Amino acid sequence: MTKVVTPTRDREAGAVYSRAMNMLSPRSVRLAVDVVFDLVCPWCWIGVRRLTRTVARRPDLSVEITYRPFLLNPDMPARGMARAEYLQRKFGGEERARRLHAAIAEVGRSEGIGFRFDRIGRTPSTIEAHRLVRLAGGEGRAAPLVDALFAAHFCEGRDIGDRGTLAAIWAETGLAGEPATHGPVGFGTDAVHADNLRAHRLGINGVPCFVFGERHAIAGAQEPEVLERMLDIAALENAGV
Repeated sequence: MTKVVTPTRDREAGAVYSRAMNMLSPRSVRLAVDVVFDLVCPWCWIGVRRLTRTVARRPDLSVEITYRPFLLNPDMPARGMARAEYLQRKFGGEERARRLHAAIAEVGRSEGIGFRFDRIGRTPSTIEAHRLVRLAGGEGRAAPLVDALFAAHFCEGRDIGDRGTLAAIWAETGLAGEPATHGPVGFGTDAVHADNLRAHRLGINGVPCFVFGERHAIAGAQEPEVLERMLDIAALENAGV
């Protein structure tokens, strides 16, 4: 059962983990981390960047990241929606959206992200993009594709709901084959819907959400220090200490 925890829980886990590691083999502790996200969520990109940075400074851990879809707009038409209409429905208008986007952009800059919300012409359906992330994950290439899709949407204003655009991004990321038809059974959009439903059944109702070791979950674009503490908690359990 996944437990959703708060950033203040188990504050001493890092210190306990460090002491435990001194008594264990120097081999890396294997740890699975699920990232539940949507590609039209700017906080998800910020959260992924922070997780990536945190994992990079932990050579004592062998972390396997799996990207899981969450559909913020499950009823979005396949062609997407004009941005102005979407902002009106979601935020009550562009003025309020601009204020929110300005705050997000300021945080993004600290993570090396240059958000350009003004370039977004359409809010896309992300189902097909999530399908490609799942497919790339089967080849061990999900992370660069996720970053490329985020950049395409939030910085370049490209329509990541359009199959032609997705095919171009797929190729630009160095992935081979034709993504519209490529992939074994189980990599269809039905699998995206199934994963989205599973997330809701686990009690996840907002993204980003990070699940550590299949047991501990925390939502929000948390600071690296919080994410590292969660890594410590899960790693301590995996090490059997």
